Amino acid sequence: MNSTARFDASAVKTVDDLLKEGVAGRRVLVRSDLNVPLDGATITDDGRVRAALPTIRRLAEAGAKVIVAAHLGRPKGTPDPEFSLRPVADRLGELLGAEVRLAGDVVGPEAKSLAALLADGSVGLLENVRFDPRETSKNDAERAELAAEFASLAEAFVSDGFGVVHRKQASVYDVARVLPAYAGGLVLAELAVLTRLTGDPARPYVVVLGGSKVSDKLAVIEALLPKVDKLLIGGGMAFTFLAAQGHDVGGSLLETDFVATAGKLLDEHGDKIVLPVDVVIAEALAADVEVRTVPANAIPASWKGLDIGPRTVELFAGAIAGAKTVFWNGPAGVFELAPFAAGTRGVAQAIVDGDAYSVVGGGDSAAAVRLLGLPEDGFSHISTGGGASLEFLEGKELPGVAVLAGR
Repeated sequence: MNSTARFDASAVKTVDDLLKEGVAGRRVLVRSDLNVPLDGATITDDGRVRAALPTIRRLAEAGAKVIVAAHLGRPKGTPDPEFSLRPVADRLGELLGAEVRLAGDVVGPEAKSLAALLADGSVGLLENVRFDPRETSKNDAERAELAAEFASLAEAFVSDGFGVVHRKQASVYDVARVLPAYAGGLVLAELAVLTRLTGDPARPYVVVLGGSKVSDKLAVIEALLPKVDKLLIGGGMAFTFLAAQGHDVGGSLLETDFVATAGKLLDEHGDKIVLPVDVVIAEALAADVEVRTVPANAIPASWKGLDIGPRTVELFAGAIAGAKTVFWNGPAGVFELAPFAAGTRGVAQAIVDGDAYSVVGGGDSAAAVRLLGLPEDGFSHISTGGGASLEFLEGKELPGVAVLAGR
């Protein structure tokens, strides 16, 4: 798949096909993305759980015995109570209106017992798949071994965790090579949206990128610049571009190894790239520090840029207001702290206020929409997978999608 290709849903079997075949009384393994943020045992944003719900509910209502597999955090291949899916099982049960039993292991005795005892139309959840080191192994044989154990629990596999389809992992890729595999509704919806962005989007096409590092998004910047009308850059990554313009960025986040690359991009696409003209600064990253707003080329040596300023919000909003298509990935500042949230809120509000086809590219941007209290229906689509979205837009083949098409 290259960056100009459209995803062809006809090349894969879908959950609709599975339902037509009949699922009553059959065990169906569903890979969902339930990697939610936690504060202790409290889910602080259940967006991914709610996004996973429609496919799970459709299968259960059709009489399937639904076994959900998912990960949470990075537990390093060993059981860790901090990363248990217990809070997720509880929340999923609340949303379904029925108990969701959690197995105490991934593919061990409890998982086998759960699979054997599930009633028609009920839902069970395996413990965090990353508790098993084979899940993320680079060794094909190790992953295949775990996939075979997943496959022993069910008769069909539905891939519905868009946030992980860019990973070649046992519960995403390898199990789809063993069981009859189908694309879930969420995966299909996400791919349809991204295909629209990579095909012939309505213009002007404006992309807003934020987040910490240029290095994380360099590939997507290079892939998008020939296609977009404007690329608005905020967040920590903006300071590497400002440094490339010769500005002193003080103590702001700076990737010195990428200054030359940023300079080259500015030379080649300076008519498209829009950078901050003012920034909100502080001497430390904290909620109760003194903050100032200064021109982007006047940051004192001991201060850090932590958000875009009001003039930049106005500049970005003007570009967004005239757009017909907007893709936004990455916050404009450290939105989790009130003194540095105005930039992200301003960008998001401008998208809501506009009439463009608007896509929020998952990750921190999606979290910001909910944390800042913005209306989710103010955007055309809020993705559940930041990394997967970016890799699709870069033109990379997503292993978890390719395998569904037999590649």
